[in-house]
Amino acid sequence: MAATPRREVMRALLDAHGRTYAAEAGIRLRDTPQPLYRLLVLACLLSARIRADIAVASAKELTAAGMRDPRRMAAATWQQRVDALGRGGYRRYDERTATQLGDGATLATDRYGGDLRKLRDQAGGDTAGIRRLLQEFPGLGPAGADIFLREAQAVWPETAPYLDAKALQGARTLDLPTTPAALVRLADGTEPAVLAAALVRVALDKKAPEALREAAHS
Repeated sequence: MAATPRREVMRALLDAHGRTYAAEAGIRLRDTPQPLYRLLVLACLLSARIRADIAVASAKELTAAGMRDPRRMAAATWQQRVDALGRGGYRRYDERTATQLGDGATLATDRYGGDLRKLRDQAGGDTAGIRRLLQEFPGLGPAGADIFLREAQAVWPETAPYLDAKALQGARTLDLPTTPAALVRLADGTEPAVLAAALVRVALDKKAPEALREAAHS
């Protein structure tokens, strides 16, 4: 079988998986405090060794329980956080994560007044600096910081294109270019955040590459 043109593979990728995790979690991402905080919580949940759909469902449950900003997250009891995570299916790490979310909410309030734009400003808009500061939040290591930046680039254009190692892993499985600039060109106007999320979904799903190649041939 002849190799499928990369542009057709890219089109199939975006058609099948072109949705950010923030959108899936019901976060209307804007450069304002509350959606940025909700994205931080989502990044923390997604960074654990747990299925992405469970992390997304748990983020929704925290929001439904009113824990949508640092003040409300910190004001909630530990048990309320555990219960919300449990309703989302986040049971393996619920107790530790409930503690981390409470501590992280206090840090967000004390250091940044609940506004993560101040974190960005403290880093001078430098992507590496933002990534380093994000990792000061409990439970948010390098992988979590990458998740946050992949999504936040939609409203923090100075960080774009942010295609980290996990996104580039997805590109390799599809025999697509493995440099951010080349991938953005091939995506032909698609937002980098959407492209990054699509590539990550492929990296996490062993069956996705073959299914996308078949879709690109059809």
